Amino acid sequence: MRHLIDLLDGAVAASYDEAGIDYRPRYTPVMRALESGQPRTVSQIAEAAGITQPAATQTVALMLKAGLLAASVSDKDARQKLISLSAEGQDLLPKLRQCWQATRAAADSLDRDLPYPLSEALAQAIAALQTQPFDERIRKARAAINNKKEVP
Repeated sequence: MRHLIDLLDGAVAASYDEAGIDYRPRYTPVMRALESGQPRTVSQIAEAAGITQPAATQTVALMLKAGLLAASVSDKDARQKLISLSAEGQDLLPKLRQCWQATRAAADSLDRDLPYPLSEALAQAIAALQTQPFDERIRKARAAINNKKEVP
């Protein structure tokens, strides 16, 4: 699995370089969550992007440092920070959308070359893991292995 992720992520990162964009693939879920122009809290970004809160927090921090995002205090609650695309982030969107379109076309091409579309397999794997997380599956497997060892 790690090898597949490395192959795919590495190629996507290279495509940004080839397009002359200083951008990391991990930024994409956050950019997509904010591309409508509506400022959001980190929690709202995490939910919209389908990533964990810690992942959203880390990615937002990197993107703020890179100048792609801007942070402001909420008018409704001064304790809340609202995140939005900076001018630089907004200016980058047209190029990113072209890259995303090319990546989608490449993914569709890969799906056509496989006996079973990778996108469907991944969607089914995600759904199965939401029903029973992998760590739970590991614990059950370990218990089953240990139970077999105890039986003479």
